Amino acid sequence: MSKFESSIKQIPYSQQAVYAMLSDLGNIEKVRDRIPEDKIRDFRFDRDTIAVTAPPVGELRLRIVERDEPKCIKFATEQSPIPFDLWIQVLPVTDATSKMKLTIKAELNPFIKGMVQGPLKEGVEKIADALAAIRYE
Repeated sequence: MSKFESSIKQIPYSQQAVYAMLSDLGNIEKVRDRIPEDKIRDFRFDRDTIAVTAPPVGELRLRIVERDEPKCIKFATEQSPIPFDLWIQVLPVTDATSKMKLTIKAELNPFIKGMVQGPLKEGVEKIADALAAIRYE
């Protein structure tokens, strides 16, 4: 099992506010304008799933499989060239601030790992940066 973690991101919003926004994928509508359309196409979502087409990867579809309020949201792939699980962990720092870390775990053979290790690490960091920039109000 290969594991890729983002750096820890400081969030200027409470743990509960961050969890409430991220645990309902319908809230993506509030930040849809920040999604780079040159990198992601056919963006679809509902409360529990998110699907995108990301050239050259193809279609990715993730579903929330577990909510551990207010500290963790777990996703699993429903469609992906490489099946993986994604965790978003949110922990309180103060009553008004929190910190976040993303983790991806995937079963990768050594050959595939060598090819996707860099892009997966970069991808998990970019997703964490994007989530840290959201206004959780």
